[in-house]
Amino acid sequence: MTPLTIGFIGLGIMGRPMAGHLLKAGYPLVVHDLNRQAVATLVAAGAAEAFSPREVAARSDVIITMLPDSPDVEAVALGPDGLIEGVRPGVLYADMSTIAPTAAVKVAHALAAKGVRCLDAPVSGGEVGAINATLSIMVGGAEDDFAAMRPIFEKLGKTITLCGPNGAGQIVKACNQIQVALNILGMAEALVLGAKAGVDPAIIHKVLSGGYAQSRVADVRGPKVIQGDFQPGFKARFHFKDLNIILKTGNDYGVPLPVTSLVHELFAALLAAGGGDLDHTAVITVLEKLAGVEARTRS
Repeated sequence: MTPLTIGFIGLGIMGRPMAGHLLKAGYPLVVHDLNRQAVATLVAAGAAEAFSPREVAARSDVIITMLPDSPDVEAVALGPDGLIEGVRPGVLYADMSTIAPTAAVKVAHALAAKGVRCLDAPVSGGEVGAINATLSIMVGGAEDDFAAMRPIFEKLGKTITLCGPNGAGQIVKACNQIQVALNILGMAEALVLGAKAGVDPAIIHKVLSGGYAQSRVADVRGPKVIQGDFQPGFKARFHFKDLNIILKTGNDYGVPLPVTSLVHELFAALLAAGGGDLDHTAVITVLEKLAGVEARTRS
């Protein structure tokens, strides 16, 4: 049986390794991105290049997008020379970006009118999860479309969950990003307090990781934070974008999010200081400046 041709749009920090996994799994791949070097890397590995979302759609049985924000997804899917102008009825489309739930529903409804089977499928796990194909994938859409897409999702992630109808995947991703952001700030406050009081942050991290305060954020990023390594696994400006989505979604549903609102302001301060392209854990530097201390290991 000939494998489905997959069109992949968005070859950034996460999209590039994700597309690579699909190539290694034997899927014919058609790729498109504004970053010419990213495209060239995938073409050298065996992918074919397309020069517009419309061309990707015309050449693909399945389409995946992994883009920065809601306007990008809407432009690629519904704009001039977009997917909607080249897609065929029956094609599966999974947007794996993190965007506003309302935007996900808008795109799904518009493409469904063309006979496209749409899923919103945002992910969690960052660059490490993308590289290791261990992403958590939160899916919104019809159950049969989810079942048809699942073998492809399994090449990209380990925890793959149908959350409900279109938009539900984005709702769950918003919930995920709340908890990740709060975990980051909890770790940051603990390290800064301990450092200000004279305790080696490496000791704090070791002790907290062995008890009830343990978290995946601290496990994965804690050692890098206390070394001052903020090379991005997930850029702060993208998490700030997610926090904007979260606050809008809270407003849409009448849900107060007081702690998330505070975290949003701390991320805003990080971006104002020029830290948007650092890892999202670099938000600790905002607290360090307020406290007048660096939470760095002495070893």
